[in-house]
Amino acid sequence: MLLVLGCAAGGVVVATRVGHQEPVLVLARSVTVGQVLSKKDLREESLSDGSGLAFIPVSSRAQVEGRPVAYSLPAGTPLTKKLLGKAHIPSAGQAVAAVGLKAGQFPPGVQPGNRVTVVVTPTAGGDATGSTSSSSQSSAWDASVTDVRSDSTDQTTVISLQMAQEDARQLAAAPTGQISVVMVHGGGQ
Repeated sequence: MLLVLGCAAGGVVVATRVGHQEPVLVLARSVTVGQVLSKKDLREESLSDGSGLAFIPVSSRAQVEGRPVAYSLPAGTPLTKKLLGKAHIPSAGQAVAAVGLKAGQFPPGVQPGNRVTVVVTPTAGGDATGSTSSSSQSSAWDASVTDVRSDSTDQTTVISLQMAQEDARQLAAAPTGQISVVMVHGGGQ
């Protein structure tokens, strides 16, 4: 009988330690790299402290507000110290290219963190980079969206894309009107 009670008590102690929840700071909305965090960007959520990650506790809110984020992050991301500070993109071998697109050249819901494929269609009598050739194939590159900006006075939306450095160079040389962005599986959010 004592053995059964001892095992039951030990099980309760283990369950309470494993299931211990700690209030931590989580992003209330998506943020872009370099954005300074404000009170509106943060919310409290209880997470298990057994994950091995050093989440920032709610008690450190004052030290987090006013600091920039090092990456573009989706809403709901629990904050750690490594996510704060100077920008960490693009990483070595990567570049960020910006493309100005009109409605219909990108999905309306595209946002930072989405995985996309950038497609450049060739011109009549030329290839996707504008040089004349007999090839009529499109060019396509995988990228991650780092920022989306719309201008209320213009019909253009600027989408910043992190991609391989050589791909970014080729994209920058492509004619603007021939670029489209397609959201792909694992597109985030």
